[in-house]
Amino acid sequence: MNIPQHVAIILDGNGRWAKSKGMPRNYGHARGAKNLETICRDAYDIGIKYLTVYLFSTENWKRSKEEVDGLMTLFRSYTKTCIRTARENNMKVRVLGDPTALAPDLQASLRKLVDSSRDNTGLNFNIAINYGSRDEIVRAIRHLAQDCVDGAVKPEEITEEMFSGYLDTREIPDPDLLIRTSGELRLSNYLMWQLAYTEFYFTDVPWPAFKKEDLLKAIEKYNNRERRYGGVKEE
Repeated sequence: MNIPQHVAIILDGNGRWAKSKGMPRNYGHARGAKNLETICRDAYDIGIKYLTVYLFSTENWKRSKEEVDGLMTLFRSYTKTCIRTARENNMKVRVLGDPTALAPDLQASLRKLVDSSRDNTGLNFNIAINYGSRDEIVRAIRHLAQDCVDGAVKPEEITEEMFSGYLDTREIPDPDLLIRTSGELRLSNYLMWQLAYTEFYFTDVPWPAFKKEDLLKAIEKYNNRERRYGGVKEE
């Protein structure tokens, strides 16, 4: 089986899964965070080199204060756990998005997580938190425009490859496979530049119930598709 080098996942369905169990939404988020630890290990065992997950979008601030506060509490706990998990599993962690909107203590924990795992050589685990693709592109344009003003870059020198170097994912290859759980069929402002040639896989399984066999099923579907950049597979 051809294993995709980079898998991106939109972790959807935590709240609906919790509701189906008669539990509050934040219970679903907690179970989803626990499942993420398991899937990280499974992904590495399967042979995936890069795993990028959508934890919290720039639009998620519009949710109820109770849910957002609960998520931030969960992120504080998860970040501390992830430091230990990264050390035990040789996992290198990167953070995508704009962390400046997060509380100072959470920003510090994320920096510690990234710094402490910088030299690890196992799974490359990328966390998108306070991330939105449009926001990422705008931030990249501002940086590139400033470099043009400063004379470091000439406008005629700008290429797709150069622009990619200003994105949050500049050290990461584009995803080969995108998985979205819980039945929704949209990108939700996630990695829109990077997903230009990515295969999409949508499943009705909510994230807390997503298991290794579901990941393998997505990879099997990926293997049944013909990868043709710039073209469409003929029927």
